Amino acid sequence: MGLRVASEAGAEGPPGPVCATCGARASGAEEAALARLTWTRGSEGGREVWTCGACSRRHLRSIEGKLDSAWW
Repeated sequence: MGLRVASEAGAEGPPGPVCATCGARASGAEEAALARLTWTRGSEGGREVWTCGACSRRHLRSIEGKLDSAWW
């Protein structure tokens, strides 16, 4: 589900989130760290699901209503 992010030195960093709605990926270690603070994390079907900031704003009412993302 996650993305392996390569740092500027070429070494791999921790996996960054991938938006489950639009497929946006955090590129670079700094952007991946920022995404972990600004994106929405949830759990669906026993797996971790990330939603980018733009999709989170677009589907805010559905997220707060705890609707499954299939209904968005």
